[in-house]
Amino acid sequence: MPSPKYVLNLVLFSIAAYAAVKATTFGWHFRRGSFQGRPARSPEIQDELEKHVARLAGEIGARDIYRNNPGLKAAQDYIAAELKSYGYKVEFQDYPAAGTTARNITGVKTGTVTPEESIVLGAHYDTCANPGADDNASGVAAMLSLARLTAKTPAARTLKFVAFTNEEPPFFRTEDMGSLVWARAAAARKEKIKAVIVLEMIGYYSEQPRSQKYPPLLGPFNPNKGNFIAQISNFKSRALARSIDAEFKKNSGLPIVTLALPSIIPGVDFSDHKSFWVAGYPAVMFTDTAFYRNANYHRGTDMPETLNYEYMAELIEGLRAALLAQAGQGR
Repeated sequence: MPSPKYVLNLVLFSIAAYAAVKATTFGWHFRRGSFQGRPARSPEIQDELEKHVARLAGEIGARDIYRNNPGLKAAQDYIAAELKSYGYKVEFQDYPAAGTTARNITGVKTGTVTPEESIVLGAHYDTCANPGADDNASGVAAMLSLARLTAKTPAARTLKFVAFTNEEPPFFRTEDMGSLVWARAAAARKEKIKAVIVLEMIGYYSEQPRSQKYPPLLGPFNPNKGNFIAQISNFKSRALARSIDAEFKKNSGLPIVTLALPSIIPGVDFSDHKSFWVAGYPAVMFTDTAFYRNANYHRGTDMPETLNYEYMAELIEGLRAALLAQAGQGR
């Protein structure tokens, strides 16, 4: 995730969010409570998530097109091999950037009823010159886990699992941002993408009081424990966000905040989901709120052992149900 302009924009975003809550117009949904202390439902998913994060952030480490290009290429090989092992057709989108070649990776499972329509779930795999366990090995790990879990489930629509490159500075909000290249190519093909789910930093949680931070004046009106996942959308994607929210709540014990705001408000579009809004597709972002919760953001301390794999596994349960609901029942 980008850092230089992120603080200012997220402050503005949060102020707008509070206004939305008070107006009861924009759709704020929060299930209070805690996942802490509940029996672990998915130990195998926890192990899988931890394995992926350990490989990407622990063994491979920093991965970017400039100083850590070997790490970036090692991550590419790992992601592609995992998707192939689940039975997906793997496609590479190579494009020139910074004097070298950048690569997006897509695992495709063709739909059985309406294959011309697709559902996209993606995460960026590059980092900001650091190990990037939460940002964004956590999102990639969740993407890979969901790909494996849904590989054998018939779906009416085509499922596409995408690993984007070049989300981090200096590529953020530029023409070389991987998700923008991918989304524009899809639009040029007139691809019928019905829903896009972007996973951006989804691994850091805390049950400690005051572990969730906010811009000035907003703390008293919002949860003070960083034990929830946030889903962010713009107005045009509000119906998609509500649909995902409803399915998520039926299948996961993890508290969720779902918030829709107009895309003109700065900060609402700070990740790969913006690229799909630009291309005209409905898209949402899942996030643990980045530096407002996780002090390891863009630091060398963003390591695998700092993440909560039990909470991540519970997130997967909700996302799996929501993803398959969007894809529709196959046969």
